Amino acid sequence: MGFENLLVDIADGIATVTVNRPKQLNALDQKTLEELSAAFEQAGRDKGVRALVVTGAGDKAFVAGADIAAMSRLGPAEAREFAALGHRVFGLLEALPIVTVAAVNGFALGGGCELTLACDLVYASERARFGQPEVNLGLVPGFGGTQRLTRRVGPMRAKELVLTGDMVDAPTAKAMGLCLDVVPPEKLLEHARGKARTVASRGPVAVATAKRLIQQGADLPLGEANALERQGFAGLFGGEDAKEGMRAFLEKRPAQWKGT
Repeated sequence: MGFENLLVDIADGIATVTVNRPKQLNALDQKTLEELSAAFEQAGRDKGVRALVVTGAGDKAFVAGADIAAMSRLGPAEAREFAALGHRVFGLLEALPIVTVAAVNGFALGGGCELTLACDLVYASERARFGQPEVNLGLVPGFGGTQRLTRRVGPMRAKELVLTGDMVDAPTAKAMGLCLDVVPPEKLLEHARGKARTVASRGPVAVATAKRLIQQGADLPLGEANALERQGFAGLFGGEDAKEGMRAFLEKRPAQWKGT
């Protein structure tokens, strides 16, 4: 499938999706969101794809937010539809059974910050800047920022970011849990792909199960969350991958995963 606003590359089981609107600082308009949805769905269906990396074109921005020129023409009904589209796309990304990695190479503001929040792992360039600046426009985050950000960094830090609209640099973002590592710009993409390759080399059914358990259990009481874990743990013993993984360990050889 061809894309106008994205570049999609698949190599060694890793799909790299690049938002390719550098003149607009990779801002998200309706078409770009729809293309992201299609790219994420495609990656989820492709049995050869074991991990997905999201980044932005150019050296200035990951995604600098939603397209303000497009948003300025929206009324309340159209704005509700636009927000719903963003939620659907980021919800789809979050629900993929493979690991998803954000390689944040520049501004990750508004919708761009919200895009990172829907990814499993986030790595940042030294040039990266994170923020939810919507209040500067008289708006609030509309693609999950008030909710995923709160779950990521806690209510008080989320309030500070959202209510001030201020940006934070990459080391500050790392300190508050918005990204895991901060690396030189020229090493960012390979660093993110390296982490993706590591996860992709593990048992795919186990990876998908672990991701689901962490996400579903995060908002449950501990007893209910532990019950989910017991079910997930036991269920894997009925599949071929668990048998192969344990057999390979005992035989001191690499496992040959079948994804079952």
